[in-house]
Amino acid sequence: MTSDPTPESSGDSAADQARRHADRYGTKPRTPRRKVALALGVAVVAAGLGIAFLGFQKFGPKDIDAEQLGYTIVDESTMTIRMKVTRDEPGEPVVCFVRAMDRDGAEVGRREVLIAPSTSGTIELTTTVRSSARPAAGNVYGCSDHVPAYLRAG
Repeated sequence: MTSDPTPESSGDSAADQARRHADRYGTKPRTPRRKVALALGVAVVAAGLGIAFLGFQKFGPKDIDAEQLGYTIVDESTMTIRMKVTRDEPGEPVVCFVRAMDRDGAEVGRREVLIAPSTSGTIELTTTVRSSARPAAGNVYGCSDHVPAYLRAG
């Protein structure tokens, strides 16, 4: 009969048992679970804040909002477009792009409209767009506060 070289006795200390256990099975470094959970929690919150910021930048309130109020076909090559422009800073000039489209939706005319500084945050105006073919519809393509130099007054 073979005997264990280190028989266990009831008088072994906990340190001796731990040493024998480590000798037999090896030691495994303890993972600080709280630190890992905290780091993961911080990473998830930071990612959520980043996504929220990007969403606000893309879909949040706009500094300049343009709304088409209607259009009228004047003749075979002319249309008028009524629009309302609301801006956060009415003292700054804005340029809006309006366009005329044919029955197929192709752009047949475009115009840049300068909205001069004013005291009112919302302005309604009507502009005329010349087209290369009979227009069937018109719309406000967009507005920007980056006004080209050739549109600026004086």
